[in-house]
Amino acid sequence: QVQLVESGGGLVQAGGSLRLSCAASGRTFSTHAMGWFRQAPGLEREFVAGISWGGGITYYADSVKGRFTISRDNAKNTAWLQMNSLKSEDTAVYSCAAARSSGVVTTPAGMTYWGKGTLVTVSS
Repeated sequence: QVQLVESGGGLVQAGGSLRLSCAASGRTFSTHAMGWFRQAPGLEREFVAGISWGGGITYYADSVKGRFTISRDNAKNTAWLQMNSLKSEDTAVYSCAAARSSGVVTTPAGMTYWGKGTLVTVSS
């Protein structure tokens, strides 16, 4: 069992930065791939970024490539999403998720555990 808690969301102006954190409980964090997803009002949940269990492989949605960076520290049971050059269209509830997989998982259905999410609002 892995429990996930996100933090770091908030209100930021367009062009600004935020760093989201995902703290995991349990001893199996290092054997799970991690991902960040987001859901804006009225829209479906979408993949943002993913990282393999060892951290060596990352993958990004085209909409955030070059602006967002996903990372993890298995010794700290924590994953992060650094978000730079934020745009108003990045406004959403961001959730971290864990998958029983070594490789990157990019679909919500492929994730096993979910956090409750943290709201990111980008003002223009």
